[in-house]
Amino acid sequence: MKPMRTSLYWRLLVWFCVANLLVLALGGLFARRFIEFTTSIEINWAALAQDADQAYESGGRDALAAWVAQQRQQGVEATLFEHGEMLYPIRLGASVRSQLPALLSSDRSVVMQPRPSFYVAVQQVVGDDGHARQLLAMSRSHVRLRPQTREKIYLAMQLALSLLFIGLVGWWVARSVARPVEALRRATRRMAEGELSARVGRQGGLAHDELAQLAGDFDVMAGRIEALVAQDRGVLQDLSHELRSPLARLQLILDLARRGGDSEEGAAYFVQAEQEIARLDRMLGEMLALSRMEGGLPGMEREPLELAEVVHEGVEQSRLEADAQQVELQLSRVDSAQVSGNAMLLERALANLLANAIKFSPAGGRVEVTLRVDSSFAEISVRDHGPGVPVDELALLFRPFFRGSNAARAEGHGLGLAIVQRVVQVHGGTIEVGNAEGGGLEVRLRLPLA
Repeated sequence: MKPMRTSLYWRLLVWFCVANLLVLALGGLFARRFIEFTTSIEINWAALAQDADQAYESGGRDALAAWVAQQRQQGVEATLFEHGEMLYPIRLGASVRSQLPALLSSDRSVVMQPRPSFYVAVQQVVGDDGHARQLLAMSRSHVRLRPQTREKIYLAMQLALSLLFIGLVGWWVARSVARPVEALRRATRRMAEGELSARVGRQGGLAHDELAQLAGDFDVMAGRIEALVAQDRGVLQDLSHELRSPLARLQLILDLARRGGDSEEGAAYFVQAEQEIARLDRMLGEMLALSRMEGGLPGMEREPLELAEVVHEGVEQSRLEADAQQVELQLSRVDSAQVSGNAMLLERALANLLANAIKFSPAGGRVEVTLRVDSSFAEISVRDHGPGVPVDELALLFRPFFRGSNAARAEGHGLGLAIVQRVVQVHGGTIEVGNAEGGGLEVRLRLPLA
């Protein structure tokens, strides 16, 4: 299996290559300078002239050529002259060439420095054959190294510089990688200690690699957890408040029923107790549904579905309740609309809207349901002809347990619209509510088409 080529992978690879290039470029330069100033020995021009003369006498011009090549490798350009003739040609600068006749005719050995870091030496030598010759040597330093020493120290310097540069680059890369990891560790520890507001934040210089993405994902996760915990705490507080009243009533009813014994009055109290228990059961069921939806999708798969069928089914299921309240359910318009979602959740949302509309409709009233397709959205509208809602309370209708000033005439827990809003949100839609023209409340759900 091939490794995934991530931006962090390339980042480490590039810096590793940069470290090696620095070693090659700067290592050689520093090693050469260090060697020249710490381990070199002074050039013995007389011994050098003697070596050149012996090479020439032993093998002629060919042997001298080999000797010249060997010296060139060690940074010295040299040759022999005899009777003013160069025995092996080398390249001479203009300044050296102009002074060469005077130097050769002086019959003495001289060492000059025509410019900084450049030396010219003329050394007289008499060979075993009795012939007088002159060595002309040029070097950028008046010192030279033993070949074995040069090789060993050069390798040692390369190794030391390699470790230095790779260590520096590695330290910088490791530090840049460790910084967001340490920030993640601190934020995780703070969250584990109960500080849900802990965030990693953006780490400088790492805006696009995997560690920065991980830090961003952690912040999103932490924000989500903080919101869910805050929501759960709020719901728990609201629930404890809402349960206090029916539990107190239930306790009073059971006490009265005990006193009434087997009489008709006692039986009536038991009926009221059953009603309070059923009310508590419905409230807890609605709270459970809302809590699951606040935590995200409630573990149900989405599938393509025909929204018109959901609307028809929801209206038919609500007709019995509407007939009991003497309210007419009217399907004004139903367009065909394909959406991607969960039929059970959408049916529950529509049932809550219809139950709310029926509850606040007067006897003989009408609830109008429409399904329209507009551009890339499907819109479900449910409108009643009841008292409506004061304008300053419209924004609060989706808050759990909120009951408006007009809700005293109807039973409920203030959870229906909160559940509807969450169902619409997990389907990627929007919900709007407002007072309709002519009276009544109108709720509009907009869902994206599949």
